[in-house]
Amino acid sequence: MSDTLSRITLARRPKGDPVPEDFKLETGACPSPAEGDVLIEVTHLSLDPYMRGRMDEAKSYAPSVDLGGTMTGQGVGRVLESKADDFAEGDIVTGMTGWASHACLPGSELRKLDPSLPPSTALGVLGMPGLTGWVGLHSFGKPKKGETLVVGAATGPVGSMVGQLAKQMGLRTVAIAGGDEKCRLATDTFGFDAAIDHRAHDDAKSLRAAIADAAPDGVDIYWENVGGKTLEAVMPLMNVHGRIPLCGMVAWYGGSNIATENQLPGMWRNILVKRLQVSGFIIFDHWDQYPAFLKDVAPKVAAGEITYIEDVATGLENAPDAFIAMLKGGNTGKQIVKL
Repeated sequence: MSDTLSRITLARRPKGDPVPEDFKLETGACPSPAEGDVLIEVTHLSLDPYMRGRMDEAKSYAPSVDLGGTMTGQGVGRVLESKADDFAEGDIVTGMTGWASHACLPGSELRKLDPSLPPSTALGVLGMPGLTGWVGLHSFGKPKKGETLVVGAATGPVGSMVGQLAKQMGLRTVAIAGGDEKCRLATDTFGFDAAIDHRAHDDAKSLRAAIADAAPDGVDIYWENVGGKTLEAVMPLMNVHGRIPLCGMVAWYGGSNIATENQLPGMWRNILVKRLQVSGFIIFDHWDQYPAFLKDVAPKVAAGEITYIEDVATGLENAPDAFIAMLKGGNTGKQIVKL
């Protein structure tokens, strides 16, 4: 066992999109577990868009990362030493390890993984992203057979879960993705009925026409995790009593203007006259549903009924570059770092 810990810290707060200089690779002594704690050697890290918000010093649903603090995030690893009941050396576990080679966490904050499934699935399809898609679709999308669903960032771990679940429930599914390759993945791998490349459209009006062609009966559910041009394109196409689960807005995470004076009133009017339900939700409020999600989805993953793709970067030192690329759509599937 190495007695040295490596970690990625927040060197400075970004101004707009993050750059490599906002991060720093540091080393130090490996922690020792106190009573009730577990020492973990991290093998895989999750990179997720929400981490961009944690880099800002702004009031939000969760605390910001302190300057000099370890970047936050979920990890998977192997137990090296345990002073907690129910955990033993060699167990594979997951918890909020941060961007680090080792973590020392209370046993109460860890979960053992099913050894029959790849451990990285706990970070994506069977982790927070998968749960986000499952909860958001069922609790806020309220899908009905025969309806039409449009999903932004459709080939990511959240969007692909939403699309596959909705398709299994008998909905028409339309993917919005960036580039020909991701559009092919949306239809050929994740089973969407249609896929639209938002990069092929210079403005919302053009993108709206493409969505209208793919959704001739209008849009009943718009899965919103993008914002920007995609939101502007979809809103006029929403049907009366449509639903919009809102779990992210990655197009604006770099600080871009959220809406002009003319855009916002138009969207607000759509919500009113079409009696839309826009439901913002943070998945950390819904962890009580995780056992039900796992019971439903894990067998489907094991049977190949739910497909997933992982984009794996190798080496902790490469986490910042992978994170920066992910925020710009450079990943294909769930972004993971293998240590």
